[in-house]
Amino acid sequence: MQDLANQLYQQFIHTSFIEWVATISGFLCVYLAAKQNIFTWPISILSVLLYLYIFYQNKLYGASCLQLYFLSTAIYGWYYWNKRSKAAKKQLTSFALKDQFLTLCVITILALISGYVLDNYTDTDVPYIDGLCTSISLVAQFLMTRKVIQHWILWIIVDICYIPLYYYKDLLITAILYLTLAVLSINGFREWKKSVRNFQ
Repeated sequence: MQDLANQLYQQFIHTSFIEWVATISGFLCVYLAAKQNIFTWPISILSVLLYLYIFYQNKLYGASCLQLYFLSTAIYGWYYWNKRSKAAKKQLTSFALKDQFLTLCVITILALISGYVLDNYTDTDVPYIDGLCTSISLVAQFLMTRKVIQHWILWIIVDICYIPLYYYKDLLITAILYLTLAVLSINGFREWKKSVRNFQ
């Protein structure tokens, strides 16, 4: 137990300044997303660029490519939310069972393809878990830009999956961030559901 505590302490004190900034900005952008605050997007851009560097350095190539996707969706989300806010607040939407099943199929296909590519064409030692987390995140981020409530459920799942992965990669602060993000995502899901009930 003492060895584990010492290991955690050593990882904590050796966390880079870049990872600290990425962690704090990542926390803020999820918190603001739960509040439907448009500033989630510019803060997300900062976090994404920093994590692109961090993940590439740690051979998490799926997560690195994911950051490029996040960058494009952050720009799109910023534009889309801003355009809607000038007219009327974008109504939140909820997927029917058919849409949820289709989403699951898309994630499964993406996970198998990305896992295979990472396993055969990169030197990563975690190809399939990286591919799975990347695929869930891809879909969750897109659904977030469209204000689909179920995107929070995907974030809860993938945040929990990322915790042991980042710990394995000695990214302790990022692992702790994702534990916090899972909690924030649960809160975000509740807040968006509450917004739908209030709108109705």
